[in-house]
Amino acid sequence: MFTGIIEQTGTLVSLTDRGGVRRITVEAPGIASRLREGDSLGVSGVCLTALDPDPRYFYADLAQETLDRTSLGSLAPGAQVNLELPTAAGSPLGGHIVQGHVDGTGVLAALDPVIPESSPKFHRETTDWTLKVRVPSNLRQWMVPKGSVAIEGISLTIAAVADEEIAIAILPLTYWRTNLHTLAIGAPVNIEADVLVKLAAMQMKSAKKPVFDLTAARLVANGY
Repeated sequence: MFTGIIEQTGTLVSLTDRGGVRRITVEAPGIASRLREGDSLGVSGVCLTALDPDPRYFYADLAQETLDRTSLGSLAPGAQVNLELPTAAGSPLGGHIVQGHVDGTGVLAALDPVIPESSPKFHRETTDWTLKVRVPSNLRQWMVPKGSVAIEGISLTIAAVADEEIAIAILPLTYWRTNLHTLAIGAPVNIEADVLVKLAAMQMKSAKKPVFDLTAARLVANGY
């Protein structure tokens, strides 16, 4: 389990097809040296298994489900990816519960400074930003104002929901510490809805269903 607090970014070095999987190589001094073969880690919000780690690089295989559901398979060498190690038991939950099970990809629609760049008060290193992401229709039911969402593995709070988009306030620290500042408008971004919202939605949906469907066939089968 993760909390969506990104530790550092890494650089995608290569993607290589190996039979039924695609292997990625990530350069990540710092985190790579702390990994052991088989460890889990979050890569731009996707829970992967580290292979052959050394002090500078690690590798991971992307199954077809990962290629179909996330943006990792479409990245080009040189792309920046967000990295997070699993949360140790008993550690503070700095963000929210992030499983690393991406629900789908959205589209980065806007990432604008709160203060216009033309303003004399604008300072790129200290300004806040507004992120807007276009969310697929099958995920919008879980986008709740003031609720949590993981975008590219980053624990974020939804400020507003409007039609196809969600808006999120981005602090300078988040903007510069993660891969957000490297993404172009129109880029795919990994989205994981808050698992607590998904569970609540499932419970509400189940509560609306009758315990059983009263049909003639069921009555006969039960001796009526």
